[in-house]
Amino acid sequence: MKFKHYNLSIKDEIKNFAKQLFYSLFDDVCHKKGAHLKDSFINILEVLQIDNAENIWKDYQESFCNIREQLDLDAQIFEKTDPACKSLLEVYLAYPGFHAIAIYRLSHKLYKMQIPILPRIMSEYAHSLTGTDIHPGATIGNSFFIDHATGIVIGETTIIKNNVKIYQGVTLGGLQVKKELASVKRHPTIENNVTIYANATILGGNVSIGA
Repeated sequence: MKFKHYNLSIKDEIKNFAKQLFYSLFDDVCHKKGAHLKDSFINILEVLQIDNAENIWKDYQESFCNIREQLDLDAQIFEKTDPACKSLLEVYLAYPGFHAIAIYRLSHKLYKMQIPILPRIMSEYAHSLTGTDIHPGATIGNSFFIDHATGIVIGETTIIKNNVKIYQGVTLGGLQVKKELASVKRHPTIENNVTIYANATILGGNVSIGA
């Protein structure tokens, strides 16, 4: 029997790329890592048989400043919201929810650029580290807070607006639909300034919380 072959080991390179990319956003010597990140990114796209890698990297790299600005807003909300938090540095280093949001924002940009597979593997890397599963297709506004991180699920067509706080075990999920309806909104919308406490389950694309 003849099987189709896949280079599954690319998962390891993507995980390492996501890890180093996260660090580079906050590193004062990130310019020294730029060439290595670019080479890794281009190799990943080549393995995934995605053309025009140089231009894709250029467009992606131009988004990093904006992503860092968004992450700083997220971190500030962590510091203000959690009474156990003593500093912004603690958020950047020790909060799995913040790490999950960071990888989400990096993968979401690739998702918007219509890059296949790569953003999904990045999100699964964050899931394995933090216990938080955020699909890169979800739309999440500024100043987003995730506490404890464990067991949170945020589906592909979820819309989360600004200043939303989510606690452990929350599911923003979809109801089962036919495959041909995959592009239809099937996950909830969370409006501005909403807090969702532990273990809440909210399902369906017609559901809006806080409207």
